[in-house]
Amino acid sequence: MNQSGKVAFPQVRIAPGAQVDGSAVLGPGTTVWELAQIREEVVLGCDCVVGRGVYVGPGVKIGHRVKIQNHALVYEPAELADGVFVGPAVVLTNDRNPRAVDTYGRLKRAGDWEAVGVRVAEGASLGARSVCVAPVSIGRWAMVASGAVVTKDVPDFALVAGVPAHQIGWVGRAGERLDALPDRSGFWECPSDGTLYAEKDGILTELSAQYRENASQ
Repeated sequence: MNQSGKVAFPQVRIAPGAQVDGSAVLGPGTTVWELAQIREEVVLGCDCVVGRGVYVGPGVKIGHRVKIQNHALVYEPAELADGVFVGPAVVLTNDRNPRAVDTYGRLKRAGDWEAVGVRVAEGASLGARSVCVAPVSIGRWAMVASGAVVTKDVPDFALVAGVPAHQIGWVGRAGERLDALPDRSGFWECPSDGTLYAEKDGILTELSAQYRENASQ
């Protein structure tokens, strides 16, 4: 049940001390650990894990099988697709020009600025203590290194690191850094599962099993 003890979430585990608003929607198999706060109108898919001390802002949309590790801050209007990993103490911001007060020195309220969000596509991973400065999009199966500060969009399968973050390589679905094939320009291979990827004009594409078989002949 939620913090008030009035709303039940079937097949959902909510640890004592967690705060889950009654208007939130949590899918079956999801776990919310202590001291996490799930705000109004949040949608969480099935089989998600929300760690200790996580904050999820109002209206945030989160897909299935998403892991949000301890003390991560996911501010509205962020959107996280299926299979996303958010490491410990990650921050997804929502204000381009943050100020506590306006030009007259008055405390700014919610209606005094426009929230902008971070979008994280399927399977992407955000390393511990990384920061995504909205508005940015993180591509499918991309990986953001620990401590990186992302200020521009990250392509699918890209590996980015640094402050500000820049691309240093490619990663596959398995999370391993891809190796360039020495005898086939523009082709990359996952050292973990052998999956092949093709690069053209800065875009990486995972090859289908049939294409891989034809390319090897």
